[in-house]
Amino acid sequence: MKANKLKALWQGDQPALNGWCSIGSSFTAEIMAAQGFDSITIDMQHGALDYGMALPMVQALRNVGPTIMARVPWRDPSWIMKALDMGVEGIICPMVNSRAEAEEFVSYLRYPPHGQRSYGPTRAVIADPSYNVKDANAQVLAIAMIETAAGMEHLEEIAATPGLDGIYVGPADLTLGTQAGRLPPGFDREEPEMIAMIKEIAAVCRKNKIAACLHCGSPAYAARAIEWGYRLTTVGGDVRFLAQSARAAVTGWHEVVGRAGGSDSTGAGKGGY
Repeated sequence: MKANKLKALWQGDQPALNGWCSIGSSFTAEIMAAQGFDSITIDMQHGALDYGMALPMVQALRNVGPTIMARVPWRDPSWIMKALDMGVEGIICPMVNSRAEAEEFVSYLRYPPHGQRSYGPTRAVIADPSYNVKDANAQVLAIAMIETAAGMEHLEEIAATPGLDGIYVGPADLTLGTQAGRLPPGFDREEPEMIAMIKEIAAVCRKNKIAACLHCGSPAYAARAIEWGYRLTTVGGDVRFLAQSARAAVTGWHEVVGRAGGSDSTGAGKGGY
């Protein structure tokens, strides 16, 4: 069965760069994957897409090279198993708050006797004819999100969950979930209390030999996170990249052209064609 590129990087204690797809478009996913990310995550929780959109995105990513992951809407076996059946190689699960929830999440990704995943890899076995239960149990990544005060309280026991491969930190929800509304949500936290929590998660993950993963807003912050021990960093995604590039083009145009235009006789400089 096809080896999981992300898993191999982590086994070598190497950091990985993750791309994020929130737009329901196979072409957008293909463009993102062609840029050289080690993994691409399809956001089925907050992304503007559903299962019918996610499937062609996975198909478009198949031959490009990155590890394909999905963030599911919830700790729901129907979402998790259908995402795996369409061929994703890792699942990111939001709002995991206890060891029991982490164990339940892991069980949905593993076939018996290691879990309770139902067999029916409809597309996965077509995409990879060497697909088999044993390798699927070993290669598929289970990544739990720590986003709340309860998650932080139970961090040690969550990280020690057998079969869990990593913990993913969403700084926006972690801030909302631990600071009682005192701080606004956002990436690249600079508050000492937030940095302390982010570092604590990395340290606990390293102690338990699982990967710490962090959603970042800039390459510079990702570099800091890697120094703290994070082994996967996401630096923006399709929505932010599109918005930033479009804004830069508009701003640049106004800087060099403005609205005055030329004064040619055709009227084109005045807005006409």
